[in-house]
Amino acid sequence: MNSDCLFCRIVAGELPSDEVHRESGIIAFKDIHPVAETHILVVPEKHIEDLRQLQDEDAQLWLRLAQVANSVAADLGHDQGYRFFVSVGPGGGQTVPHLHIHVLAGTMRRLPA
Repeated sequence: MNSDCLFCRIVAGELPSDEVHRESGIIAFKDIHPVAETHILVVPEKHIEDLRQLQDEDAQLWLRLAQVANSVAADLGHDQGYRFFVSVGPGGGQTVPHLHIHVLAGTMRRLPA
């Protein structure tokens, strides 16, 4: 855990979130600044800054993050389709330096940065 990281603090329960899924190693919660009718963040408990820091030993974690994104979208009624994206680094629009997947579905309020 990185005590300076917003998502690490959410994972640890130090900050509130509107959780939609939690399992060993992964949490999914509603984005506080949604850009779509459904905007969920799927976050590993392990602090990994972005995709560039994934290691070979994180392969199963990455697979499980994608599986959770799929199941959360389906659970929320979006099994016909949704957007799935990951920002990498500040130049790629990442505002919280902790790996996370955005799951967007329904009416878009604005385009993601």
